[in-house]
Amino acid sequence: MLIVDRRASVQFSGVNSLILRVISVSDGATYDGWAWVAGYVIDPATGEATVRREIFVLRGGLRLAAPGPVLMRGLSDDGLPER
Repeated sequence: MLIVDRRASVQFSGVNSLILRVISVSDGATYDGWAWVAGYVIDPATGEATVRREIFVLRGGLRLAAPGPVLMRGLSDDGLPER
């Protein structure tokens, strides 16, 4: 899981930052150092996946989120939201 904040793109500043459970990274051509990343936004309070998103981010600005019991709740073994 990744922390996506202002370091990855200005659109994720402040309250727009998020934790993303990555499901894919596009191998299509983009600007140098940038990537399209798809995944599920994780609610940090409950650990549940809330919405699927595809975002355009600066790779060097992404940070790994420390896994913990709250962040892992709501995901099945394959990383998809439980139903």
